[in-house]
Amino acid sequence: MTPAVTAAVLLAAVTHASWNAIAHRITDKLVGFTLIAGGGLLIGLAMAPFVPLPAHGAWPYLLASAAIHIVYYALLMKAFRLGDFGQAYPIARGTAPLVVTALAALFAHEVPDGRVAAGIALSCAGLTGVALWGLRGHRPDWAAIGAALATGLSIAAYTVVDGLGVRASGSSLGYIAWLMAIQGAVIPVYAVWRWRGRTAAVLRPYAGLGLLGAALSVTAYALVLWAQTRAELAPIAALRESSIIVGAAIGAVFFKERFGAPRIAAAGLLVVGIGLMLRAG
Repeated sequence: MTPAVTAAVLLAAVTHASWNAIAHRITDKLVGFTLIAGGGLLIGLAMAPFVPLPAHGAWPYLLASAAIHIVYYALLMKAFRLGDFGQAYPIARGTAPLVVTALAALFAHEVPDGRVAAGIALSCAGLTGVALWGLRGHRPDWAAIGAALATGLSIAAYTVVDGLGVRASGSSLGYIAWLMAIQGAVIPVYAVWRWRGRTAAVLRPYAGLGLLGAALSVTAYALVLWAQTRAELAPIAALRESSIIVGAAIGAVFFKERFGAPRIAAAGLLVVGIGLMLRAG
């Protein structure tokens, strides 16, 4: 976890929380995700002629990741439809780091040492605190929580698959270009079929906002993929989920959702955990 890798992952956390907030802001989730996925498709196609083609060994990972990302988009749409942004986003993101740690140990043979493991555990505790504070004073919506947890599992799955794939690709830019191009086609194709001749009229009111979300989404994941070629998967996954703090702040400022002292304390745990991971790096 060099300073450059740390800065890239932290910037990815901010851009990731921002595009998720845009997706939540667009009331019709299919409209939002059609624009974000379709914008990613256009960016990927525009990049592809100018970046190296991923190596042969990366394509099974790339295709598997595209399939997992489609499931992720569907689950995230459901989680945002059922729950508040300040609740769904932290649960979805906070589920991933521990699962990534286990999967990285199993498939990438990256077993964290004691300091890194402690940092990951503290970070996850902080992230969990941020997430659970959203339940205070409310009856839990188990359908929304279940969708958010399932989203977190899909995040963990594609994080590990892409971590292995981008290392085998020989080019993080080539990998992200083709990943965006492949996964970005499915939701727009479904939307065009569903809306028939009304597609342009349905998308037009949110086109600018949705395409901004697409640019932020591609930027966020490109930064993470680049970082995964230079550091282990579990610390990157944990550091990346500092986006939960950004997401909670966005929820408080733009969606008028409570932040509160307990979330500030939970954020402190996250910072301590990140510090342990960086000292070990």
